[in-house]
Amino acid sequence: MRHLLILFLLFLLSLTTAASAQTYTEPARGTELRQDLLDAIRPHIEWDLDAPIEFVVWELRATDNVAFASLMAQRPGGAPIDMYQTPAAQRGDVDPEVGDGATVQALLVKSGRTWVAVHIGMSATDAWWYYEGFCPIWAEVIPEACP
Repeated sequence: MRHLLILFLLFLLSLTTAASAQTYTEPARGTELRQDLLDAIRPHIEWDLDAPIEFVVWELRATDNVAFASLMAQRPGGAPIDMYQTPAAQRGDVDPEVGDGATVQALLVKSGRTWVAVHIGMSATDAWWYYEGFCPIWAEVIPEACP
């Protein structure tokens, strides 16, 4: 949990420096774009955490062709997810002792009329989207990671 707090604080700090260069939009609740982005991520996370899930959106950024999401998955109604009981933990894909719980970050691209989650991190203990290799495509939605 400490890692999550540190990542979140670093993320908030980076927002203040990137705000002036903002070229993305933040899809509002109830919009089709917001639903499309979350629906692109949902099946991947349901595979790891089991259905049903809902997302608490920490950050959602989109341009016409790319998007970034930072989320927390939970059970409908707000119940936390027991990471020890998830398919991902049972397969050995995540270690509930090490990871940051049901946190989710994703980089998405638009393919035709469909949003596709291309890179997804769940329970990550680092800010993997800061890898400079993502900048040529996603710089507009992760400007703090792409100086």
